[in-house]
Amino acid sequence: MTTVALPVKGEERYVSSEARIISDARRRGMGIALVLISLLMLFPFGVDVSRHDQTTFFLSTGTSVNISPLTFGVRGVSIGLAIACAALGVILFATGRFGRVFVIFSIGIAMFLWSFLAWAARGQTLNLVGVIGVTLISAIPIIFGSLSGVMCERAGVINIAIEGQFLIGAFLAAMVASASNDLWLGLFVGALGGGILGALLAFLSIRYSADQIIVGVVIVAFATGLTNYLTLTLLAPYQNTLNAGYVFGNWAIPLLDKIPIIGPDVFDQNIFVYMAIVLLVAIQTGLFRTRWGLRVRAVGEHPEAAETVGIKVLRVRYRNVILGGVIAGIGGASFTIGSIGEFSAGMTAGLGFVALAAMIFGRWRPYGGLVAALLFGFANSLQSTLAVLNVPINSNFLTMAPYVITIAVVSGLVGRVRAPAYDGKPYRPQ
Repeated sequence: MTTVALPVKGEERYVSSEARIISDARRRGMGIALVLISLLMLFPFGVDVSRHDQTTFFLSTGTSVNISPLTFGVRGVSIGLAIACAALGVILFATGRFGRVFVIFSIGIAMFLWSFLAWAARGQTLNLVGVIGVTLISAIPIIFGSLSGVMCERAGVINIAIEGQFLIGAFLAAMVASASNDLWLGLFVGALGGGILGALLAFLSIRYSADQIIVGVVIVAFATGLTNYLTLTLLAPYQNTLNAGYVFGNWAIPLLDKIPIIGPDVFDQNIFVYMAIVLLVAIQTGLFRTRWGLRVRAVGEHPEAAETVGIKVLRVRYRNVILGGVIAGIGGASFTIGSIGEFSAGMTAGLGFVALAAMIFGRWRPYGGLVAALLFGFANSLQSTLAVLNVPINSNFLTMAPYVITIAVVSGLVGRVRAPAYDGKPYRPQ
C-alpha cells in the first residue's frame, strides 16, 4: 500500500491508496500507545512474573499432522516482546514518512496479545486451536452483517437496519425450522425475512427519499418490538414445537480438515461458515473484478455519471439493498439454527451495529470487514478463554471489549476513511 504526503493546514497527512488518511497526530498517538502497552508487557507480564513460570500453547487438535505443544518461559518472552513493541512505537512516533503505519501498529498489538495470553495461562495450558475456533464462530454473524452493509452502501444506501434484519432472520429461522423440522426451510425463510426488511428500507429511502438513518432505526425498533412480543405470545407457550432448538451439524471437508491449527476450525464447521467464505470471495470478486461491481460502485460514487452511460441507478440500489437484507437475514439465522438453536428476545445483542463498525474498519471492502470481524470475534472469545483460565479480571470488563472496540473504530481511532461519495444521499433520476 503506497502513501503520498499532502500538506493540510501546516501538517502532513498520509493518504494511502486505500483512501485511509492518517494524520501526524494520530500516527504519533499510535506510537505512544505502543510504548505504553510495552510497559505493561515489561512489568506486570514480565519482570513481576517468576522466572520459573511457564506457559504451554497447544497448536494441534484432531489433525493427522501433530504439532508439538509450544512451552516457553513467560518472563523472558514478555520482556523480549516488550522491547520489540517499544521499538515499533518509537519508529511510529519518530519516523514521519514511514508508510506502513497500520502494519506496524498491528504487529505491536499482536505482540501484546501473545504476551497477555502467556501471562494469563502461566502455569497452565492454553489450546490456541480452541481460541481460533471460538473467534471464528463469534465472527460469523458480524461477517454477514458487514457484507450486508457493503452491498447497500457501495450502492449509496446506508443500512442501519442490520440489527433488525438479524433479529427477524433469527426468529423466523428458529420458528420455521422447529415447526417444519426442516433446517433448510428455516434458513430460507430467515433470509427471506431479512430481504423483506431490506425491501422496506429500499422502498422508503429510495422511493420517498426518507432519511436512511431514521428509517433504519425505525426498522430496528420495529423488529425488536415484534420479536419480543411474538417470543412471549407464540414461542414461549409452544417451546417444544416452535422453538425446539434444531441446529445444523458440522460438515468436514476431507483433507482440508486435517490442516494443522486452522483445519478443524475452518473446514469442519456448519453451513454458515462455508456460506460466509463463499459470499466473501464472491462479493469481493464481484465488486472489484466484474462489470456488475463497476456499475454498483459507480452508482455509489457518482449516480449522475452512471445514469449518463445507461445504468439504471434506482434499480441497482433496490437490488443491492434487498440482497443486503437477504445476507443479513442469513446472518440472523446463524444465531439460532447455526449456533444455539433456540431464539430468545434480544439475542443479537447489538451485533448488527458492531457489523457496521466492522464495515467501516474494513473500508467498505469485504476482506477488510473480515479482518475487523475476526478482531471483534477474538475480543468475544477472550472472555470465555480467560474465564477458563481463572484470570482475576472482572467478566463485565471482558464483555464490554467488542463494544469498546466498536466505539474506537467509529470514533476514528483507526484513521479517517472515505465512504462512497453518495452514501446516504437520495437520488432523483434526471
